[in-house]
Amino acid sequence: MPDSLHPYIEFREVSKSFGDNHVLKNVSFDVMPGETVCILGRSGVGKSVSLHQIMGFLKPDSGRVFVAGEDITYYDEEQMEHIRKKVTMVFQNGALFDSLTVGENVAFPLRETEELSEEQIYQIVDGLLRMVGVEEMRDLLPSDLSTGMKRSVAIARALAARPECVLYDEPTTMVDPLMAQLLGDLIKRLKTQLNLTSIVVTHDMRLAKKLAERVVFLYEGQAIFFGTYAEMEKVREPIVQEFLELDELKIEA
Repeated sequence: MPDSLHPYIEFREVSKSFGDNHVLKNVSFDVMPGETVCILGRSGVGKSVSLHQIMGFLKPDSGRVFVAGEDITYYDEEQMEHIRKKVTMVFQNGALFDSLTVGENVAFPLRETEELSEEQIYQIVDGLLRMVGVEEMRDLLPSDLSTGMKRSVAIARALAARPECVLYDEPTTMVDPLMAQLLGDLIKRLKTQLNLTSIVVTHDMRLAKKLAERVVFLYEGQAIFFGTYAEMEKVREPIVQEFLELDELKIEA
């Protein structure tokens, strides 16, 4: 189990550029074991890029990335394998296998890593689908599901790998307000029940307020705020206030 006194994930002065586009500039933050941190900011400010560096899909140009107590900055694919057994990602599009049913999608990680009978696999699958509220959809294909339902199934599949940490990339984008609320409630409940460490990338301030123990706010490549949501509400930084005010307008509308 991770050491509760040290960060589970840590960025130290991380920078990342794509050509002339400096996406991250000396960004530092940490996530403690069992904590939920939300990464906020406009589109294109490096929120998803941060998740991809945690998963080892991208490497920083400078700085260090630590995951589960290990410096993964220069890990190759083989070295990342055991990290990805501890940390899993729920992609914005769900990344489900189109040709597999919902149940088979969730069973996939179990077949990859466990020596279980088919009966045991489907007991676990049914339990996970029940946990995320889509048990009646086990035999449907992803194409039969709404965007929100696909995200729920993707979360169930992520949990099948029994991770210590889950990364969520814009979980409430392109879903209706009710589904957004249900997904937020689900992420919060799973965190409590399973003691998961979580990072949620979002521009949904209501989701951040519901989930975040701390918030990283990215703007023009820099982490201009890192602290609790309550502390963020008192920050005078114009872009942060603009986000908060826009969210209040949406609620009133």
